[in-house]
Amino acid sequence: MAIVETNFKVDEIHAIVTAPIENINTCPPPSRIFQGRQAILDKMHQFFDTDSGSQHIYILYGLGGAGKTQIALKFIEESSFSNIFLVDTSKVEMIEAGLKSIAVSKSVGDSAQDASRWLKSNHNKWLVFFDNADDPKINLNDFLPKCNHGNIIITSRNPELRNYGAHTLVSDMEETDATTLLLRRANKESSEENLQLATDIVKELYYLPLAIIQAGAFISKSEDLEGYLALYLNNRARLLSEKAAQSHDDYAQTVFTTWQISFNQLSHLAATLLQLCSFLHYTGISEDMFSTASKYDFPLWWPPREELQEPLEFLSHFVEPTGEWNSLKFLDVTTEIKAYSLINFDAKTKLFSIHPLVHAWSQSTLINEELVHSCISSILGMCITEIPENEIELSSVQLISHIILLQGTNAHGVADFRRAFWKIYHHAGKFQDAQDVAEQVVEKSQLLLGEDHPHTLLAMLNLAATCSKLGGFQKAEELEVLVLEKRTKVLGEDHPQTLSAMGNLASTYSDLGEFQKAEKLEVLVLEKCTKLLGEDHPKTLLAMGNLASTYSDLGEFQKAEGLTVLVLEKCTKLLGEDHPDTLLAMGNLASTYSDLGEFQKAEGLTVLVLEKRTKLLGEDHLDTLLTMANLAGAYSGLQEFQKEKELEILVLEKHTKLLGEDHPETLRAMANLAATYHSLSDFNKAQSLGVEVLQKRRQILGDKHPHTILSMKNLAFTYQRLGKQEEMEELQQLIEDTKKSL
Repeated sequence: MAIVETNFKVDEIHAIVTAPIENINTCPPPSRIFQGRQAILDKMHQFFDTDSGSQHIYILYGLGGAGKTQIALKFIEESSFSNIFLVDTSKVEMIEAGLKSIAVSKSVGDSAQDASRWLKSNHNKWLVFFDNADDPKINLNDFLPKCNHGNIIITSRNPELRNYGAHTLVSDMEETDATTLLLRRANKESSEENLQLATDIVKELYYLPLAIIQAGAFISKSEDLEGYLALYLNNRARLLSEKAAQSHDDYAQTVFTTWQISFNQLSHLAATLLQLCSFLHYTGISEDMFSTASKYDFPLWWPPREELQEPLEFLSHFVEPTGEWNSLKFLDVTTEIKAYSLINFDAKTKLFSIHPLVHAWSQSTLINEELVHSCISSILGMCITEIPENEIELSSVQLISHIILLQGTNAHGVADFRRAFWKIYHHAGKFQDAQDVAEQVVEKSQLLLGEDHPHTLLAMLNLAATCSKLGGFQKAEELEVLVLEKRTKVLGEDHPQTLSAMGNLASTYSDLGEFQKAEKLEVLVLEKCTKLLGEDHPKTLLAMGNLASTYSDLGEFQKAEGLTVLVLEKCTKLLGEDHPDTLLAMGNLASTYSDLGEFQKAEGLTVLVLEKRTKLLGEDHLDTLLTMANLAGAYSGLQEFQKEKELEILVLEKHTKLLGEDHPETLRAMANLAATYHSLSDFNKAQSLGVEVLQKRRQILGDKHPHTILSMKNLAFTYQRLGKQEEMEELQQLIEDTKKSL
């Protein structure tokens, strides 16, 4: 895959090591405008001041431009060592030259071995500073004095060097220190206005020290602090590649060129992976995205093999002849990139991330952006296609940021995976985006395949599903009626796809409050499924559960209970007590008990479901959280509002973390908690949450959506209890106006 092309060529620059003189600090002083990093300095002082009875080795590691060398120089300036030696560690010959200079300065020989012998024999408080130990191919252990005394500081981009001793990841600066550094380098006073301007700039630079220094140097030259941010946003690559004529330290590279030096050391495959990731979001990148894509099975309605040559070629590097994904090969490549801190890995979440500026830089080095965009877009589409339906909800949370970024770029690939992207938008609660994509898919399917093609009809059902989420039930009904008619005509009344369309239309009737119509259709679906597939088929049990739900909507709770009990019995017998479908049936029965006012039964059954789902799926699975919310509802029926509140706070926290603040399930959890505060007569908290829910639902779903109208009613009720008559009347009028427009 010929993707790795760059616009930058960089000449490596290495300082010549001069021979140290005894008892004189041969290291240069830190930058005259050094700022902050006190927590790291304190940690280093504590480490070197402790008599451990062994050699002190401290590693400062992290991204190029993060300020590792400056921190080490500042520490050395603040310390008192008998002998201090600086060794350029960027190349083997530079290390040997640096060690040789130690031997020469001490008149003990003229080789690295002589220096090592002198250090091992000298028990004074010496320190060797191995700077720029960035090359992962160099075994630094070969050059460290083998003794139980002495002090060593190592700076490196390679996190693997942490194994040598105590260590600190050097990353971005604290905001206050970053703004101070920018203003000092820019020669600007710390006025209130300048501080605000500086704060906005360092945020955009993600608090990276070298980027801040370069920005300050440019501002010092242009004398235009106010105009810098707009200029930077339109000229990022140029400004981060521009070296100031006057500097405060000896660092020779700019932000972009220092990373380019590392990039030039990567293998072709590692460089390609980094550039592919530059079109994804800079957080939440997983190996699973690539391994799942490698299992792509080429369904008939998706892009053909000839449109996917680039992604297939890239993925083939990690796939065995048997078709199995080779994680070790992928680990080798990511480890190579991590060795230069161009990518980070969180062992707990198993996710990769890239510093935002590195992310922007790696994309700007490309000549053929469209090729790379097309490749990673296809990989993501292939991945989504292979995700099982029961996993798509959680997967959408992990993938949505990548989809948004991919769709937001100007480049467009050849392969069309909009069907897959619709699925992620829909399940992530981005319904307007989902609707836009679904409309495009329907239009293209009608044009290329015809109005009656199965894939066109499926696209129409997807569009209907999203319309329902946006409150467009009439539009959904129109689409589903049309699909049902076409499937009935082409496939017959008894075809599984026809029955599926019938079930979808019944669900929309329920959304429209037309429960009698929903019941009629669901009875028919159940009869046909029972006849064609048998009483125990999963689709028959699904139809039975849907009909039970409609009976609850009609207030026929006894009928609902009878059907739900039957579904639960069959699922338990056929699938076992712990199967997800069994637990779903159990949860539905608990809800029916709540409808019947049998809250003790509802509580007992829901507690059991919660225990099983927590054990099987974990505390953070969406099904577990749904059960938790249902248990809170049972507590409400039992008037145990304090228990209800505690559970709902937990549910809201988890939904917010997993799905984001604007997801429909998060807003539902927020609305439930607001209702509980209302029950506890804590009307101010109920109002605060109620206002937030209403604002978000109006923004996301629109005024006409049932959930939005329900939020208006609940908030109006809270205003009434607070004695806010004017606010209540305004909301009530809005509700009336909205109903008239329906």
